[in-house]
Formats: sequence, C-alpha cells, structure tokens
Amino acid sequence: MAEARMTKLSDFDLDYSYGLQGENLVDQLLNGAKTVEVKRDRRWWDTGNIYIEVSCWYNTSQSWEDSGLSVTEAKYWAFVLESGVILVPTNHVKYAVKVFGRAITCDIEPNRSRGYLIKAEDLLTAMKELD
Repeated sequence: MAEARMTKLSDFDLDYSYGLQGENLVDQLLNGAKTVEVKRDRRWWDTGNIYIEVSCWYNTSQSWEDSGLSVTEAKYWAFVLESGVILVPTNHVKYAVKVFGRAITCDIEPNRSRGYLIKAEDLLTAMKELD
C-alpha cells in the first residue's frame, strides 16, 4: 500500500499569494476599477481628529441635504494625512463613524456642514473588526 503524502504549501507560496492579492487591489485602485474618494483634513495634525461630512447646508434650498459619506458611491475613501495615506473601504468608514464618531456641526461659512469626528486609529480598528 502506497503511503499517502500531504502536500504543504511553503511560507513563500502563502506569502506570495497574499502579497499578490494586495498588488491586485492597488492595481484596481490605481487603474480606476475601484473608485476612491480622497479627503484631507487641514486640522488633523493639530487635533488628531478626522472630519467625516454627512450633510451640508444649501443656501439655495435653505436646508440641510445629504452629502459626503451619506451619498458617496466610491468603494474606498483615501485620507491624506500629511505625506501619508490611509485607504479604507467605504463600508469600514461608515462603521467607524457609527461606532466611534462624535457628531459635530461645522459652522464655517460659506460651507456649513454636519459630520463626525473620528481618530485615524478608529479607521484601523474598523478594518480589523470587519475583516
């Protein structure tokens, strides 16, 4: 009777496959196969907070209307923080806002808006909890 042998993938095989998945995602992001909404927060460095807009005031209708995260069709959000970028699936951003967000109204004319403050770490925690 022939002895059955189990084939074990090497660490290289596993690491290569895992790395290739990452390369494919970046390729899709850079080539437009996946949409990305890019955000910057001028005060992030000073406050440690990232502002996520969900509605804004429209002078023409004299009302608050959905905007930002509430209406985005992008699959990912990219947060440019100084010279680095945190790239997060949109559903993870929504989760981070729901779980960690602190509601705030930004009354800076002429672009009044409502949204949530979160920490960069909250985005990382959201990715960890949802993946």
